[in-house]
Amino acid sequence: MSPSVLAGPGRTLPPGYIHLGVAKEIAPALRDFDIDPDPVIREAGLDPHLFDDGTNVIPHAALGRLLSLSVTRTRCPHFGLLVGQRATILSLGMVGRLMLHSETLGDAMRALVSNLSIQNRGAVPSLRLIGDTALFSFSVYQPEAESADQISDGSLAVALNAIRALCGPDWNPIEVLLPRAAPADQEPYRRHFRAPVRFNQETAVIVLPTSDLDRRIAGADPMVRALLEERIQQMKGAQGSVLSDDIRRLLRTRLTSKRCSAEDIADLLAMHRRTLSRRLKGSGMGYRAITNEIRFEIARQLLQYTEVPLGQIAAALGYSEASAFTRAFRRWSGQTPTAWRGEGHPG
Repeated sequence: MSPSVLAGPGRTLPPGYIHLGVAKEIAPALRDFDIDPDPVIREAGLDPHLFDDGTNVIPHAALGRLLSLSVTRTRCPHFGLLVGQRATILSLGMVGRLMLHSETLGDAMRALVSNLSIQNRGAVPSLRLIGDTALFSFSVYQPEAESADQISDGSLAVALNAIRALCGPDWNPIEVLLPRAAPADQEPYRRHFRAPVRFNQETAVIVLPTSDLDRRIAGADPMVRALLEERIQQMKGAQGSVLSDDIRRLLRTRLTSKRCSAEDIADLLAMHRRTLSRRLKGSGMGYRAITNEIRFEIARQLLQYTEVPLGQIAAALGYSEASAFTRAFRRWSGQTPTAWRGEGHPG
């Protein structure tokens, strides 16, 4: 049985764990299908009582198992979307409260990106500006994570709910991108996002106008914001920093959009390249090995959950040609990407 942790909101969150938060909505979502959630939760290796409190902590891998079981039981291929739809900005815990008291939508989104790690150490968000559009993305980054497609669906669904809580219920994005094969029934996605939804993408993204980031948030209290920021910084300090985990988080969002040399990452972490190497050597994991681990992880997620062509996956991962990617993938898994995709591996 997977370990589960009873934790108050101020406790340390280890790598690979999440506060229940949004996942707390899995139990009522199962009840909506007239399914008793307790046996399903137990089968995933978790104690049903954990779901009484959103600040309790579970392994991210157990969330994946629970979502897989829920999809099977409900026969609903968009179960993760339903879970995310039920969640609110307050499901994001202290980070959600900080968003509510941020000055503008842009400040709120940056607060989410900077601080989600206190709630969730199994996925990583990012915000990029390209001309007059802003891209909010969410990447699952736990190796062997089951149900990465369901987790992405749910994460973008609650992110959209959070933005609507800040901008008003009539707010809509420009478009939404999802790293999953197009489902037979796309209507639930269109109904929730109220925007064009593109499937078979490399990353989960909400696209919005850059100008929306300047929208002011009604009712934001600067004093509450300052108190929340202070508490979050204290929690981050208590959490300490696992360097290899920080590097994985950075690589998971940057690997498909930017070139990520060890020098680049060292610079982002405000340390010298040699210091980075020395500290990684102490942990027994080299930079190249971590980079390949994340490449393999992204490749598996795209091969399993999307129909993105091999050439496109190879290019996204920084390979000049598909044959180089195929050789690397065979080294990692013992199979070609085509054979691996054909077998329909579990995440």
